[in-house]
Parts: sequence; structure tokens; C-alpha cells
Amino acid sequence: MMNSTIASIFKAYDIRGVYEKELTEEIAYRIARSYATLIQNEKKQEEGGEALTIVVGKDMRLSSPSLSAEVIRGLCDQGMHVVDIGLVSTPAFYYAVAKYGYDGGLMISASHNPAQYNGIKIVRAGAVPVSKDTGIFTIRDMVLDEGTIFEDPAQKGTVSKRDDIIVEQVKSEMEFAGIKGIRPLRIIADAANSMGVTYLRELFSHIPCTLIDMNFELDGSFPAHEADPFKEENNRALMKRIVDEKADFGIATDGDGDRIFFFDNEGKLIDPAIVRGLIAQLFLKENPGATICYDIRPGRITRDLIEQAGGKPSVTKVGHSLIKEQAIQEGAVFAGESSGHFFVKMDYGMFEAPVIVSLKLLQFFSVSQATVAEQVRPYRKYFHSGEINSTVNDKNAVMKKIFETYGPQAKEISELDGVTIEYDDFWFNVRGSNTEPLLRLNLEARTKELQEEKTAEVLRIIRG
Repeated sequence: MMNSTIASIFKAYDIRGVYEKELTEEIAYRIARSYATLIQNEKKQEEGGEALTIVVGKDMRLSSPSLSAEVIRGLCDQGMHVVDIGLVSTPAFYYAVAKYGYDGGLMISASHNPAQYNGIKIVRAGAVPVSKDTGIFTIRDMVLDEGTIFEDPAQKGTVSKRDDIIVEQVKSEMEFAGIKGIRPLRIIADAANSMGVTYLRELFSHIPCTLIDMNFELDGSFPAHEADPFKEENNRALMKRIVDEKADFGIATDGDGDRIFFFDNEGKLIDPAIVRGLIAQLFLKENPGATICYDIRPGRITRDLIEQAGGKPSVTKVGHSLIKEQAIQEGAVFAGESSGHFFVKMDYGMFEAPVIVSLKLLQFFSVSQATVAEQVRPYRKYFHSGEINSTVNDKNAVMKKIFETYGPQAKEISELDGVTIEYDDFWFNVRGSNTEPLLRLNLEARTKELQEEKTAEVLRIIRG
């Protein structure tokens, strides 16, 4: 396999590629040994190099068992002890690493990607993410370098298994969030034949709500639809069923269960910007004045709700690892990404916690006898374009033109991630893809008409 093909699977936040074509068992083995070498070298500097214990989990993809087996073999060949936690969601994987004090972990999953993909998410102790600036590219270089010689340890690692992680995770997060006051709501959940099934089933066995499940059979061929609730077409059956069955609420989860989306009783998506703003307010009641992180894509209602509750808003780059790293660094109690990742600070770590977010949202909506749609309506005060991708030949030239067009009269400009330009009545972010010749536009405005007008206007500049 060509080095350029292998290099392409190492992304900013994780490792992901087409199984057999880009990501093979051999590459998974080398990734595991490279990761183990990285962690061992760090630990030797810290505390003397005793044998370390690494968690390995996997999703339900058809290629996950064989890739997981090679990752485990690679870790053991490098002298690491392995705790195999089997089929779990990514949040459960993070929980296992952090809660039980293991030295790191690798999760075999390609998240929401189609069936032909697989990948690996990598963390250090405390479930702290390994991303492009903190080790993924170091691992890439070791994998690519044919001259890399992995040292054989005096003794190979051992493998033990745990099958209690999902039950323990849900139990722990129920204790954190509480279940008091939740009304007996009728809830329809679509898990897309993916790992959200595991915690949704366990959670709903403990709360006074009726769960109506859709696509709850684990199946890595994704027979119903892609496991990506960020795309509206994947939610249409759920949205229709919520209305047809007069449900109170709806839930959709992605392939590895680390992203979660919520729908009102009219079958309408509750924008993640609203969800994170509401959850932020609940956390700020318990932690007055605390920092809340959210990514730079427009979602003004989040900032409004944080400031209204006396919190400190902190804007981050886009990307689940990057927002998590900044939230940990700043001591944030909660963080939310526009794509449905919600992060909660717990005693043992900060990572995605869809169970906690679901419980807090159910408690919030249970206070009033009004429908979920009626309760959400006041927060739907801005109009969003959604994320629009455009293929461009020269990203820098386009960005320069955007600056020249909108910069002089802008109220505020940020170059944290791409460019964000704010006017009083509309604001937008344009940022480039890390791996493709794409520019991504997210625009928001105070009226639908202005949003449509300005979206078309900016797209004309982007697309020439």
C-alpha cells in the first residue's frame, strides 16, 4: 500500500479510512504498536516504565472484530496489558478509560461514516484525546517509516475482558444527573442499528418513560440508513413517526453513539445550539459563573443563554477532540459542538456524555406541562443556513475575497478557525476542510429572508 494512501487515514481528530483499501489489519497492528511506543516513552519519562494497561473497544461494523484483534495483538506484542471491553459506544469507552484509571485506549469505529469505512479513536489516561497536535501525526510517522523498529518487550502483555461497562456507565451518569421529576413521556429513538442502542436500552430501563425503538438491532451494514443524524434525510422516518404516533419527544444517535440529536413532538429537530444553551443554563445553576465552551460555527442562541445565566462563554475550533482539549484546559463544566457532541466534566474526566444530556433535557422539559415544541419555540429566534460545502480550486484566494468584501464594515472578525465575520443582523463562518478542497459555510441571521439572501450572496463569492 502506498504511503500517501496510508497517510490519508490520519485525520485531525482520529484515524479513519475505507476498510481493506486504506485501513487494513496490518496497518491497525502497526498503529497499535506505534501508539504503545508513544505512551511507553511518555510514561518512562514520568514514572519509570512499568507495564501499562490499555482499553480496547469496538463498534458493530463488520470489519471491527478483525481490526480489534490486530490492535490487541499489537498492544500485547509491545508489552501492554489490554482490557477488552467488547461492543460499546464511544462514550462508554471514554468512561472505561477514565473511571477505572487505565493508561489509555483505542476504540475501533468510523463513527457516522458509511459501512465500508472503519477507524480508530485514540486517548491517553483520563480519556484525554490524542489529536493532530498531540500525537496522531507522531503515530502516523512511525507507521509510515519502514525503518521503525519496535522493541520487543521482556514480556508480552496479557488480555482481560470486561462486560460490565455499559451498565456501570449508565448507573454512574444517572447518579450524576439524577432522574427526579422526569414525567412519563413517550419517546421514539432511532439508533440507526448502531452503538447508541447500548446506552438507550439501559437508560430507559430505569426511567419512567416509554421507549419506542427504531433500528435497535446492531448491524454494521446499516440496513435502515446511514448512522449520521446530521443529515436530515436520515431522520425523516423518525420525524414522521413522532408525529404519526403522537410522541412527546424524539432521539437519534450516530454510528458510535457519541453524537445525539433531539426532536420535539412536532417532529422538528431541536437545534444543537439550543440544546447546548439549555444544558449550559442547567449546569450554570449548579456552577455559577463557570466556563462553557462551544465551537465557532454560528449558533448565537448558545451565547445568549450562557450570558443570560451569568456564565463565561468560550469559543473553540471545530472538532470534537479540539473542543474537548480546550474545555479541559479552561476547566469548563460543559461544552457543546454544533454537530451533536456534548461534553460533561465529571470527577474522573471530561468527554461526551449523551446519557447525562438526555436526563437533564428530560428533567427540563418535565417541569412544564406544555409540549416540548411549545417550550422550545421561544429559543428558535435565529435562522441558520446549515453547513454548506463548496469545492474550490484556491481556498486562500476565496478567503481573501471574503475578507475584502465583508471585513471593512464588520462588527467583529475572528480567525480562530477559518474566518468568522459578524454584523448586527447576520454572521457567518467559512473554514476549509483539512483533507479536501472544500470550504464550509455556516451562516445565521435574525430573519429567514436575510439568512437566505446573505447565504446566496456569500456562496456566489465562494463559488465564483
